[in-house]
Amino acid sequence: MSYHLWPMEFSIVALVALALAFDFINGFHDSANSIATVVSTRVLSPRQAVAWAAFFNFIAFLIFKLHIATTVGKGIIDPGIVDARIIAATLLGACIWDLLTWYWGLPTSSSHALIGGLIGSALVKVGLRALIWSGITKTLIFMILAPFLGMLLGLSLGVVVAWSFRRLAPYKIDVLFRKGQLFSAALYSLGHGGNDAQKTMGIIAILLFSSGRLGPTFYVPTWVVISCYTAMGLGTLFGGWRIVKTMGQKVAKLRPVDGFCAETGGALTLYLASAMGVPVSTTHTITGAIMGVGSLKRLSAVRWGVGGSIMTAWLLTIPAAAAIAAASYFLLGLAR
Repeated sequence: MSYHLWPMEFSIVALVALALAFDFINGFHDSANSIATVVSTRVLSPRQAVAWAAFFNFIAFLIFKLHIATTVGKGIIDPGIVDARIIAATLLGACIWDLLTWYWGLPTSSSHALIGGLIGSALVKVGLRALIWSGITKTLIFMILAPFLGMLLGLSLGVVVAWSFRRLAPYKIDVLFRKGQLFSAALYSLGHGGNDAQKTMGIIAILLFSSGRLGPTFYVPTWVVISCYTAMGLGTLFGGWRIVKTMGQKVAKLRPVDGFCAETGGALTLYLASAMGVPVSTTHTITGAIMGVGSLKRLSAVRWGVGGSIMTAWLLTIPAAAAIAAASYFLLGLAR
C-alpha cells in the first residue's frame, strides 16, 4: 500500500512545485505590467520599481477575496475530470507559451495561457463536454472588454487631470505626479497580485480537491494562498526586462502624469474584474490604459502598429497554449 501511495504523493508535490514555478514565471513575465510606466518615466529605477511592485503583489492577499481562484478551479473545465496529467499538461502549456513570448518580448496574458492550457488538456481527455461554457464565455467577454475599459478609464482620468491642473506650471505637474506615480504603481501592483496570483491558487486547489485532499468541499487552503502570492512576488522581483521597453516606450511616450493616469485606470479595471471573479489579463488592461492616455495628446502619439502586434499575440495566446497543453497531455500519456 505504501509503495503505491508514495508515487502518488510525489506527483502531487511535483505538480504543486510546477504550479508555483508557473506563478513565478507569471510574476517574472508580467512584472513589466506593474513597473513599465514608473520606470519609463524615471520615477523609480528598475531595481526600486520591481521591489515596490513585488511588495504590493504580495500583500494583496490581505485585501482580495478568492473569487478568481474559485472561477479557475471550478468554472473553466469540469472539476470531475481533473487529474494529475491534466494539471501537468495545463501548466506545461502555460509555462512554455509564457517563456516563448517573454523571449520574443511580447506582453501576452499569463492568465489566458493558463486558461488555454486547461481547455487544451481537457479537450484531449474528454472532448467538448469537459468545458464549462459559462465561465469560458465570461472570460472571453472580458478578454475583449478589459483593454477597452482600461483605455476608457485611462483616457477619462487623463482628461480630468489635464483640466484640474491646467493652471499649474508643467514642472510643478511633473513634481506632483512623480510622487503620485508611487501611489498609482502601488494600486496597480495590488490589483495585479490580487487577480493573477489567484489563478494558480485555483489550479493547485482543484488538484488537491480532485485527489481527495480537501475533503468533500472545494476551498483554497491558506498555505496555498501564501505560497502563490510569495511565488508571484519573487517572480516580479526578478523582472521580465525584455517586455518593459515594449510596454513603457514602444506603445506611447509617457510622462509621470501619463503614467499616473494609465496605472490608476488599469488598477480600477482590475479591481472591478476581481470583485466579479473574472480572470482578466493584466497585460491587456495596462496596454489599453497606456493607449488611452497616449491618444489624449494626439492619435499619432500612440504606435498603433506595436499595439496591433501585441493584439495578435493576445489572440494567439489561448489557442497556442491549448495546443501546447494538448500535445503535452498526449506525450505524458506515452511516457507512462
